Amino acid sequence: MTHPFLVLQWLAEKLHLNVLIHNADSLKAVVYAWLVMAILIALAFVAGRSAKLVPSGLQNLMEAIIVGIEDLIVETMGPKGRAYFPLLASFALFILCANLIGLIPGLYPPTANLNTNAALALTVFVMTHIVGFKEHGFSYLKHFMGPVLALAPLIFVIELIGHIARPLSLTLRLFGNMYGHEIVLMIFILLVPFLMPVPMMLMGVLVAFIQAFVFTLLAMIYIAGALEEAH
Repeated sequence: MTHPFLVLQWLAEKLHLNVLIHNADSLKAVVYAWLVMAILIALAFVAGRSAKLVPSGLQNLMEAIIVGIEDLIVETMGPKGRAYFPLLASFALFILCANLIGLIPGLYPPTANLNTNAALALTVFVMTHIVGFKEHGFSYLKHFMGPVLALAPLIFVIELIGHIARPLSLTLRLFGNMYGHEIVLMIFILLVPFLMPVPMMLMGVLVAFIQAFVFTLLAMIYIAGALEEAH
């Protein structure tokens, strides 16, 4: 999608570094993904710099978010899920922040790029099977065989297709929602620049939270499935 004005693109042009983000959408998404990571690192630093036993301000907000994510992990995956809190919390915070910055004029949401979402989805896919083999060893392959030995070859193919479809589903769901909202919002801004885009931006906040929640929840479910014993 072509934006009329992007802050980092304008800054790069002023510094004669426009080759870094001007030509390729995928490279532009990488630059804005770095911006999201910088924002999250800065938030973590500020929130934890003067941590208090009785939290307040930004520390209170961040602790509420972290506790909320941890509770969701335990409810979805059980106590074993706490071991994967850093990975899952990183997904939730990165995707949420990446979605929200797209609502700020002049900034581009990296989750509106297919490559960013594919990288996140493939990370979930790889980690799911790493966790499965770590937890069960080669017995993890029983997850793909089904309960009836005679049907194992057929079940294996079906399960394999289902697992391969997971990263594709995660990628396209997040990309479709964020890219589609970007297009709709840009059309409203160009056609009716005053007041009319406000409801769409408010809806964009809701979409940002929902998509971050859905992606993270599905990642939890996939990893929890790998932790379970095969039946």
